[in-house]
Amino acid sequence: MSKALIVYGSTTGNTETVAGHVGAALNKAGWETEIKNASDVSAAGLANGCDLLLFGCSTWGDEDIELQDDFVPLYDDLDKAGLSGKKVAVFGCGDSSYTHFCGAVDAIEQKAESLGAVLVTGSLKIDGDPDKDEVMDWAKTVAAHA
Repeated sequence: MSKALIVYGSTTGNTETVAGHVGAALNKAGWETEIKNASDVSAAGLANGCDLLLFGCSTWGDEDIELQDDFVPLYDDLDKAGLSGKKVAVFGCGDSSYTHFCGAVDAIEQKAESLGAVLVTGSLKIDGDPDKDEVMDWAKTVAAHA
């Protein structure tokens, strides 16, 4: 069975909810999934033993792109995660009234790609409260391409 690790950073709970929906959809598609809060993981060797990594992070800030606080240490050390050749997908929640709507998602994708990760599909950017059906459809696409 293929293994997926979902790591999220969430302040209001929206991104955590999305992580749960993504995990449920991947389980339904036959994946063994593990969901972890970014505050509970270390970047070193994070990708070991995983066939797919999913990163979820909310975006804060209007002037600059600000990653969710718990996700910052992971992002800063992502070069230690072993992403080269690994399949990755990124999701996040934000507010489209801000200049950098879901900018954290773009930043994580760019960094992962620069470290040799293979993005399996386009990111999921959610404006406000997550729509379960939208999340489940995206996760099915991830599973089909991973």
